[in-house]
Amino acid sequence: MRFPLLPTLLTGFFLPLITMAQPLTQTVRGVVVDQSLQTPIPGATVVLQTATPARGALTDTDGAFRLAGVPVGRQTLRISFVGYKDALLANVVVDAGKELVLTVALEEAIGQLAEVTVTPTVEKDKPLNEMATVSARTFSVEETQRFAAAVNDPARMATAYAGVVGASDGNNTIVIRGNTPNGLLWRMEGVEIPNPNHFANVGTASGGISILSAQLLANSDFMTGAFPAEYGNALSGVFDLRLRRGNNQKPEHTIQAGVLGIDVSSEGPFSKRYKGSYLFNYRYSTLGLLSRLGLDVGTGVTTFQDLSFNVYLPTAKAGTFTLFGFGGLSSQNTDAVRDSTAWVASYERYDDRFTANTGAVGLTHSINLGPRAFLKTVFSGSGYQNRYQSNYLTEQYRPELRYREQYTIRKAIASSTLTYKLTSQHTIRAGLIGSQIGYTLAREEWAADQERVVTTVRVPGQSTVTLQAFGQWNYRLSEQLTVNAGLHYLRLFLNRSDALEPRGSVRWSFRPGQSLSLGYGLHSQTQNPAVLFATPPGAGQRSNRSLGFTRSHHFVLAYDRRLTDQLRLKAETYYQSLFNIPVSADTADSFSIINFLDGLSTDRLINSGTGRNYGLELTLEQFLHKGVYFLLSSSLYRSEYRGSEQVWRNSRFDGRHATSFLAGKEIATGDRGLFRNGTIGLNIKLTYYGGYRETPVDLAASQARGETVRYDDLAYTVQLPNYFRTDVRFSWKKNRPRSTRTLSLDVQNVTNRQNVFGRYFDLQTGTIRTSYQNGLLPVLSYRVAF
Repeated sequence: MRFPLLPTLLTGFFLPLITMAQPLTQTVRGVVVDQSLQTPIPGATVVLQTATPARGALTDTDGAFRLAGVPVGRQTLRISFVGYKDALLANVVVDAGKELVLTVALEEAIGQLAEVTVTPTVEKDKPLNEMATVSARTFSVEETQRFAAAVNDPARMATAYAGVVGASDGNNTIVIRGNTPNGLLWRMEGVEIPNPNHFANVGTASGGISILSAQLLANSDFMTGAFPAEYGNALSGVFDLRLRRGNNQKPEHTIQAGVLGIDVSSEGPFSKRYKGSYLFNYRYSTLGLLSRLGLDVGTGVTTFQDLSFNVYLPTAKAGTFTLFGFGGLSSQNTDAVRDSTAWVASYERYDDRFTANTGAVGLTHSINLGPRAFLKTVFSGSGYQNRYQSNYLTEQYRPELRYREQYTIRKAIASSTLTYKLTSQHTIRAGLIGSQIGYTLAREEWAADQERVVTTVRVPGQSTVTLQAFGQWNYRLSEQLTVNAGLHYLRLFLNRSDALEPRGSVRWSFRPGQSLSLGYGLHSQTQNPAVLFATPPGAGQRSNRSLGFTRSHHFVLAYDRRLTDQLRLKAETYYQSLFNIPVSADTADSFSIINFLDGLSTDRLINSGTGRNYGLELTLEQFLHKGVYFLLSSSLYRSEYRGSEQVWRNSRFDGRHATSFLAGKEIATGDRGLFRNGTIGLNIKLTYYGGYRETPVDLAASQARGETVRYDDLAYTVQLPNYFRTDVRFSWKKNRPRSTRTLSLDVQNVTNRQNVFGRYFDLQTGTIRTSYQNGLLPVLSYRVAF
């Protein structure tokens, strides 16, 4: 018997090389739907424009399409259908590790376009909500992964946008147009959710680390003013988050390990015959894991873990159901130094125990009621718990209670929204939102003048209801002129506060590539329960439960110009008039709750404060083109307020100016050499803004009382030094036949600049000390998708 040894050996040696030299490809598929009604569009044409020659596919009766063998890398798709505007998806990322599954929404054109040629343009920043005309843009998950210092966090990513500034390096608190950070609304799948961040304080909209998983988020909207009528109970901004569906044809997985945590995500179909899918992500903190292994991770032990999921459950005739949710557990424990000779600052004498847990779960039902109506109903339940205790260590090392709080807030929401498209020019959307809120609140704190711990908040268990209703109308007079008008109603049954809020906007495309927009909105926000039930000193059982909404008029004028297909210039000027702000009721002073980060005061308050924010924002943005992108945003603004003393002052967040420059370069390494089938990413972010304001410390009074006391008549007259920070990000993505691997390094504050956070009185030294923001911080991560 002859045995072809030599040919067999040569084939075995060269076959892997031949296979590796072949271009890597992946499948791109998805559905094409009507933007307003979410109904599938059969017969739409999907063309892969970056292929040579261009090739494409038609959508089937369910609006689904499939393109196999698409080369990995960035690709451009064009989707078209008679009677709709063409959509151009530029620079979508195709990886070998996972199929790219898209949902493409087409906007119906005014009149039939069978004989009209429409040239699509890149509108990457255009919001997904067609009724948002001003101060709104979409953002992608890919941007949260690509932008320097964003680290998969939408809030940190948003600091690259005009009018948005970070408040602290230690968390993702953002200040929008000079407003209090607590004026931000988080929504997911069309319903309000609790603050989705680890290490969050009560009444805040931020925290140390985002709970949200980049594996679940789809393209979403971010708004900074004059929101459409469907958004209520917010003053400064809105994150309107959307979740992507898991792959319903094949299982796929992602594992990521880094400085922040270890993530595991999985998605896939329930069966081959069912179009439903599951998608979940679980993460555990790296430092928490190391501490459990017995390693020394520093003076404080910080741990967190979170789980998020989205389950897609379509039916044949009863519509579509989804089950979604997220949950996060976080804690931080710090022990005092048990050596009095080593006490340099007073904070070294405290044992601190902090826990913050939050979560939400929701069930959605979507159904088309005929060819022109779309109904979406959401039921959700959420909860938030915050516990904190601080003990002061005496000279005899005996712990004495100085502060203790525990807040538990539960919310159940039922929401239903009907979208009805009368014609291609007229769309109406209306809805009802009912919320039941339950809370158990307790707070004790040290009263220096009484030298004892006093109770300032105690609510053993109580509940109330809020009701929201809205209606809005989108009228497209022509392809150049669009009008939006609506009303929002908000009622708090606890104290019978209610508000009727008109909203409206106009967009006029007066020349090709140029448009003017004008927007107005009246917005209201309830006070957080800890404020409503805080007990003023000497007030007995009285509280601030009669406080009404904080309210604000938003006016926006915007000019948008497309300089090229990839380069855009946008300018917005705005004025916000705030009123009904809680201020001191019994004394004439500078206090106003809009200067608070945690929104809690134990003084008796009244809704008589006012404020104003106004400014000019400029954005110059080049979308990713030939591997290069940049975003230059700059703002000049003022933020002022008036307390019960009736004196106009700078607010705490009146930085006056802010500039951010973000840029990056992607280098495709081709299919040869050591780095073949890969992409190298180089990204940088420069941030420069005016320092926030603080009230100077009265040293003599502080020494007498043993705590920080400030000059009230000089409130917010001192501006902190200007803030400057440089962040860089390096990444290397490697595609293999059935996986994609990404190694990234984010170096935050690469120059290790000491930016001032504030000044305070230190009891240990009896002096005024300065606290600083974070220094150089490297964040390393490695991700494998397969």
